[in-house]
Amino acid sequence: MGKPKALKEWASAVKALEDGTQIFIMRKGGIVEETKDFQVESADFFLYPTYEHQRKELLKEDYRGVIDESLIGWSAEDTHVTISSFARMVEDIEVSDQEQLNKLYPYHIWTENFTEERLKWKRQNPLHIMLLRVYTLVQPLQIPIEQAYIGCKSWIELGTAIPEESSLVPVLSDEAFAARVAEIKHTLA
Repeated sequence: MGKPKALKEWASAVKALEDGTQIFIMRKGGIVEETKDFQVESADFFLYPTYEHQRKELLKEDYRGVIDESLIGWSAEDTHVTISSFARMVEDIEVSDQEQLNKLYPYHIWTENFTEERLKWKRQNPLHIMLLRVYTLVQPLQIPIEQAYIGCKSWIELGTAIPEESSLVPVLSDEAFAARVAEIKHTLA
């Protein structure tokens, strides 16, 4: 089965996924992966919160306070990270034009400026809109931060087991999630 993967994402975005504010993330590739396109390395993965590079001006006004909340108790000297959610990708939608991206504006926490920059970067590559079914872990994981986790890469391998179904609580009910997916797909259609 191999070791489970984790996808690194801003702590504020992880929070938005964990409370059902948004059900997708956008990716073009980590900075280190510039030479190759972003690849979806696993359809099931933990969400690994990152703190250092969060920037308030890239979040819509209503969500800027989440960054401050995420930093409470966090320090660059931390030796452990708490992982409290797991995601399953239900669909990977590629978006190549600004108009389509603008239609998604009500469904996420980012500013238009942020999403535009994401789309423009490496223009020839589409932006991946990864629709995620997110679960919170009944027992959050406290894992030691290894050297391999540090740096600007999207995916990391965790030395932990894939969680049992019984330890996962869906953030949204099946109905609510299906409705949200349908709405997003209808918006993009």
